[in-house]
Amino acid sequence: SEAAVWPEVERAECLARGAALKWASGVFCRPEHLERLSQYKKRESQRTASIHTRLKSMVQSYLEGVGWGLEQLREAREELREVSLTLKEAGLESDGNTDCVTSLEKLREASVNHRQLYAAVSNLPRLYAIRSMVLETERLVESRRLLEAHSRLMDLERWQDDILWQLHRAAGMAGSSLSSEDKELVAKYFSGVGQLVDALGKELWAVVSSSLALARQNPTPFVSAVRIVEREEALDRALLAERGGATGGSRPLPAGRPRCWRACFFQVLEEAVSARFRSVSYLHTRGPGLAGHLSALQHAVMADLATVRHLLEHCVPPHYQLTAAYLRASHRCLHAHLAQVSSWDLESGEIFAVLNWVLHIYNSQDMMGHPELITETERAELGPLISTEGLEQLQSKYVQSVRKSVSEWMHKALQVELLDWQRDQEPDTDHEGFYQTSLPTIITQMLEENTRVALMIGESLRDQTIQMGLYEIENLLNRFREALVEFGKEHRRDRTNNKNKFYLHYLLASISNCIILKKSTESLQQQQSCRSAGQFSRTPPNPLAALDRAVRRACRLVMDQLLLELQPFLPCLLTRPWLVQGDLVPKLCSVLESHLDLYGRVRPPCWQRLQEEAQWLMVVEYVRALMQKKLVCRNSEERRQLAQQMLQDDQLFREVFHSLQESEVSVPEVNPLALLPVLADFIRLKDPGMLTLEISGLAAKYPDISEEHVSVLLDIRGDVSRDIRGAVLDLLEQSAPPLPAGYRPIFTDILVPPSTMAFCLPTAKCA
Repeated sequence: SEAAVWPEVERAECLARGAALKWASGVFCRPEHLERLSQYKKRESQRTASIHTRLKSMVQSYLEGVGWGLEQLREAREELREVSLTLKEAGLESDGNTDCVTSLEKLREASVNHRQLYAAVSNLPRLYAIRSMVLETERLVESRRLLEAHSRLMDLERWQDDILWQLHRAAGMAGSSLSSEDKELVAKYFSGVGQLVDALGKELWAVVSSSLALARQNPTPFVSAVRIVEREEALDRALLAERGGATGGSRPLPAGRPRCWRACFFQVLEEAVSARFRSVSYLHTRGPGLAGHLSALQHAVMADLATVRHLLEHCVPPHYQLTAAYLRASHRCLHAHLAQVSSWDLESGEIFAVLNWVLHIYNSQDMMGHPELITETERAELGPLISTEGLEQLQSKYVQSVRKSVSEWMHKALQVELLDWQRDQEPDTDHEGFYQTSLPTIITQMLEENTRVALMIGESLRDQTIQMGLYEIENLLNRFREALVEFGKEHRRDRTNNKNKFYLHYLLASISNCIILKKSTESLQQQQSCRSAGQFSRTPPNPLAALDRAVRRACRLVMDQLLLELQPFLPCLLTRPWLVQGDLVPKLCSVLESHLDLYGRVRPPCWQRLQEEAQWLMVVEYVRALMQKKLVCRNSEERRQLAQQMLQDDQLFREVFHSLQESEVSVPEVNPLALLPVLADFIRLKDPGMLTLEISGLAAKYPDISEEHVSVLLDIRGDVSRDIRGAVLDLLEQSAPPLPAGYRPIFTDILVPPSTMAFCLPTAKCA
């Protein structure tokens, strides 16, 4: 059945019926929809008829195509049958002509023999002339008639190539390749040609290599050499083009081709440039002679470059770009030479000469930066003469070499400074009358000179040199501070012998030196560019902190010396003889005045600082003497006398320190001299009941005062009852304020001696 043959038809019919039923159930879901049944039926009939029509036309077109294809196959079969018959007939005829082919082979052999005999007869004159032509060409080469020699050489090579080609073609006609015996025979006849090529090339490259030296005298040999090179290049191109564009029957490439003499020309030129560099004397290259060597290189390069530009450039074709080629060759030679020089163990002056030549002279208008060379240098695409890494290494070597020299000089300068401290005369003074020695001048000039020289190379090297200088200044100041400490110890050991009478003077000179070094250090830091701050992996130097430590140590030693000279008078201070006689403080003031006069030889602001420290020292020692309780008042008259004498001493001290009081520079926040009138008022206060108020004001102004200090003051008065003492001490304990920021304690440095009482009475404080 049809369903058994085409099961897809039955399946398609079932799918169509199901789809139609689904569609009808959706359209005629209500009775009133049956009214449009005729319309739907008519529309579907039209659609079915249209589909049937299209199917019929499509099937008809398919059938027509199949019929046309079958017709073409029948025609092709007939044509193949005719061709097969024709081939059979041709094969039968070919089998009948075998005897004719045999007779033609004999004719072919006779033709080949005739052709070989003809070639031999035609080449006999050339073969006989080879020897004489080789000798003539050798003579021309020796006399440097290069163009004529090359012309003869080209004839010989052409003969050799023609003979080889004829033999090769004859062998190919015979159905074989050229035998080795034939090749050896030809090579034997033309054995002198290869030697002529070598001899001509040798003379040619000798002319090219000497062109820079002989161009001004006679450029003709160089022109001939260039013409020969161009001839050879043309022959190479022609032979390569023939070999690349022809079929298997083309001539084989002659031995030794391509010669690439143009590439050899530039190679020989570069070797000649290298030889010119080697001709610049290497004697005295090390040390101071390195700068002269680099200068000789500069003049040699520029002289050869002028020869190339003005003479040799006009002797070669434009595409040679001879100037650019010379620039590249000289640049490579200089690069290799300077790499060798940089590998030496150079001193700082030698490294400076190399860096200056590479970074400034080589690219300046005196060399590659010349206006007439800008186009050529851009065309040559010259790279850096020394790589960035090489420059960094050179700069690092330079800084290390300079650092070694600077460190040695600073050590020597410090040793000279230590010897100056032992001199039996005052230190030198500058034009303003301030003490100074040679140390800061040497250090400052040395660092400024190194910085100036480094700046001639570039800002980067200057910054590295400044950084190195700051490290060395910091190291110097640390050693300087240690030397000051040792100087003070030595003076204390030998003060009985009065070995160094100018100990104080040289301490003051050291302070002035530090001030000068501070200005020099700040100047160096200002010269250093901001971007260099983060370029150094090490901890940045802090010479100002080291300088401040050295100044503090020197000031401490100065104050120790002042205290040492005041010491003979301090035990008698604030005793009954002092109260009666009154001549002790003028002696103290005399010592102070002599010291203050010397402090005036120190550069500001340290002379104000020394005056402040002297003032502070004097007041502290004065109050310390008071705290010793060497003088305890027995009545109001003694309290009045003690207070009056303290006020007189205060007035004397103020007269001594009048310059500091009048100066507006570096005035301390707490004037220590103001303490003496306050203590005098406390002692001469008539009403003990007001002591609580007085102590309250004293503690507010001097918050570091302790109960022990107040207790001693109450003991000195000699009239304070137990109740008032307890009230005062309780008030002080309750109202102890914290030390304000920036306050310099004065009572903290004053220790109260322990009480000598074996027992204490019960007081409110003890309770």
